[in-house]
Amino acid sequence: MSSLVRAASLTNYSEVARAGGLDPARMLLDAGLSPSVLREPDLMIPVESVALLLQASATSSGNESFGLCMAESRRLSNLGAVGMLIRDQATLRDSLNVLMRYQPLLNGSLSLMIEEFANVVVIREEVKPGHVHEPTRQRIELALGVMVRLMRQFLGADWQPRRVCFAHPAPRDLRTHQRVLGRFVEFDHDFNCIVCAKEDLDACNPSADPAMARYAQQLLDASVKPPGEAMLEDVRRTILLLLPSGRCTIEQVSEYVGVVCRTIQRRLADEGQTFSSMVNDIRKELATRHVLESDRPLAEVATLLGFSAPSGLSRWFHAQFGCSAKQSRAERSAGRRRETSPHARG
Repeated sequence: MSSLVRAASLTNYSEVARAGGLDPARMLLDAGLSPSVLREPDLMIPVESVALLLQASATSSGNESFGLCMAESRRLSNLGAVGMLIRDQATLRDSLNVLMRYQPLLNGSLSLMIEEFANVVVIREEVKPGHVHEPTRQRIELALGVMVRLMRQFLGADWQPRRVCFAHPAPRDLRTHQRVLGRFVEFDHDFNCIVCAKEDLDACNPSADPAMARYAQQLLDASVKPPGEAMLEDVRRTILLLLPSGRCTIEQVSEYVGVVCRTIQRRLADEGQTFSSMVNDIRKELATRHVLESDRPLAEVATLLGFSAPSGLSRWFHAQFGCSAKQSRAERSAGRRRETSPHARG
C-alpha cells in the first residue's frame, strides 16, 4: 500500500534543484512524477516517488541538506486550508493539535506526536516504514525544517528550539542545519524530534482570529469528501500519475490507493463507470491537451497517454475522434492561419 502526500510538499523544489545545478523537470520525470505536479499543490502523489526524488536530487547536486534547504522559506500557506486553520489558533499548542488531527490529509506517511516532561516538550516526527532501503533522511529533515518554520511564525523569527535531533548521521557540513534549525542540532539520536520549553506551546497567539478560524474549519470540513467520493478522486489522480509509466492497471492503482480491486470496481459501477472507461475518459482529456492544444511530438504524446508505440495512439485516437491525430493538428493549424490571415482580420 502506497502512502500519499500533497504535491505542496515539493514547494521550493525547483529553486533548490536549480541552485544545485539540476534540471527540475528531468529529475521529476526520472522519479516517476510529472513536472506539472509543481503547479497542483493539492494533488496527492506517492510518497515513494517524493522520497526517490529528494534522495536523487541530494546525491546529484552534492547537497546533503537538500530537503532542509527546501524547508527554509516555507510558510503556513503551503499547508493549504489546514494552514489557514493553524494560523488562527489561540496558542501554538492548539495549532499543533490541529496539525496532528489533519496530518493524514497532508502526508500519509508522516506521524506527529507531542510528549511533555515537566517544563520540556518533545515534538516527535517519524516517517512510516516503507520499502526496504527507502531513503528517509531528506524527508525527515524537510519535515522537521517545516515544523521549525511553523513554530517561528508563532514565536518570532529569532526563536530557537532547545534541541533538534535526528536519528541519522551528521552531514559533512553543518552550516545549513545551524542556519535553518539553530545552534543545537544533534545526530545519531534515538529518534527525530524538536525539543522546546513548555511555555513556548502555551504562549498566546496575538494574531489569532476566532472568526477566521471558524471559517477555515468550515472550509476544511467542506473540502473533505465522503470516503467513497474521495476514493474515486484518488483513483483518478493515480491514473493520471501512472499513465505515462505504461503501468496503469487496476492492480497498480489499487496498490497506490490502498483499496482492493473489487472495491474500486464496485464504486465505479455505482457511478455507471468501469476502470477502463475512466482510463479512456482521462486519455481523451489528455489527448485534447497534448494533441490539440500543444505542439508536443506525437511519439511523446503516445507515451504520456500510456501507449507503448505511436501506432497505438493512432488507432485509439481515430476510434475516439473519427480522424487521426495528425489530421486533427493539421486542421487546428489551418484554423489558426485563417484566424490570423489579413482577410480574417478584415
